[in-house]
Amino acid sequence: MHAKKLDKIATAVLYSIAGIIVAILASLILYILVRGLPHISWSFLTGKSSSYQAGGGIGIQLYNSFFLLIITLIISVPLSMGAGIFLAEYAKKGPVTNFVRTCIEILSSLPSVVVGLFGYLIFVVQFEYGFSIISGALALTVFNLPQMTRNVEDSLKHVHHTQREAGLALGISRWETVVHVVIPEALPGIVTGVVLASGRIFGEAAALIYTAGQSAPALD
Repeated sequence: MHAKKLDKIATAVLYSIAGIIVAILASLILYILVRGLPHISWSFLTGKSSSYQAGGGIGIQLYNSFFLLIITLIISVPLSMGAGIFLAEYAKKGPVTNFVRTCIEILSSLPSVVVGLFGYLIFVVQFEYGFSIISGALALTVFNLPQMTRNVEDSLKHVHHTQREAGLALGISRWETVVHVVIPEALPGIVTGVVLASGRIFGEAAALIYTAGQSAPALD
């Protein structure tokens, strides 16, 4: 009985803490919506920003953000899919594979400022792309590729081995089994990883300061 009472008390405390956190987040979101929605209009979403006067819009910034997102995903998704499929389905266990996975883990935890400096030195200076969208997209590819690769690998590994055995038992090749059986089964996890990566790309600022954020003309 004493253990049951402690369990109920602990459960109530945890639910109370979770409720307080949710209430705080909901109040913040509600406050932002109440204060911000009256100021959102079509002219604000499509107009040009104003440097010297109050008002203006975010049309150019919004367009550049979506443009950058699309280019980065076009580069990142095929590379991460290929790397994830190889690591999950074809790579043999050994020190080399373990070293590659360790490198992926390390790269996925790099601060965005470090990636931005790397992108500045390689894409802006070395490749002479300058401060441009392509430099920012390549830097964000370096920033998101390790995490997306790990997500694809984990999603494929969570597919039960009987799915692969069923495909091979039907006489199809290993690659066809991966394409027609394993990937469709792992698709929800892969899509979730792409959505999370899109959020990081859309909200990233530090890496873009060194690669694409300084492309605006200086104010006199």
